[in-house]
Amino acid sequence: MKVLIPGALRSYTRESQVEAFGDTLDELFDDLERRYPGLRFRVVDEQRLLRPNMRIFVNGVGVRELQHALQPDDFVAVVLALSGG
Repeated sequence: MKVLIPGALRSYTRESQVEAFGDTLDELFDDLERRYPGLRFRVVDEQRLLRPNMRIFVNGVGVRELQHALQPDDFVAVVLALSGG
């Protein structure tokens, strides 16, 4: 499936969009980690939870559960949430 990578993580992929595989978001990030070491840790913490500043959209719908099921034709967007005061 196609995965949109935010600018802050493109130092890992060198591309704005990559292909990845997995039946769940967790498996998708495992696949991305195999090909782009270090990327998963920037998105998923040590407890296997999405980091608070990360947002994941599957076909335009926000998802927070890494066990969310995926289909091969899904479009996954990884978005870095803005913060400030």
